[in-house]
Amino acid sequence: MATHAAVPTRRGPRAHARARRHTPLAWALPLVLGVIYGFYAAFIRRDGGPSTGGQVLLGLVSGAALAALCFALGRIQRSLPRELRAVAYGALTACAVGFLVSLTDTSVLRSAGLGLVVGAGVLCTAFYIFYTRES
Repeated sequence: MATHAAVPTRRGPRAHARARRHTPLAWALPLVLGVIYGFYAAFIRRDGGPSTGGQVLLGLVSGAALAALCFALGRIQRSLPRELRAVAYGALTACAVGFLVSLTDTSVLRSAGLGLVVGAGVLCTAFYIFYTRES
């Protein structure tokens, strides 16, 4: 007679999952990317004139947004399949590049097109890297 038996574990039925710790790189990399992105966005908007409060605010908000999105993607990337992970990296890059190009007072089509081209390149590169590195 076949019965269903639970597989015994070492920790027992009430073992608590360990809290996941953030490595210094998990905090530092999004922070550095956000600071660089924010400075560059404010620099593009400056256009050779004196710095204003609006430019500084634009740099702070855009840098904080990119840092938060990079941190969130870094936290969930292991749970995503490689195809969706590559799409997420491509979309994040496409949006970031498209926003920077839009700050140069060019057409919407140019900023969207350049964002899509760069995002597609990152998508292909990320998929290749994830496909060849995973077992």
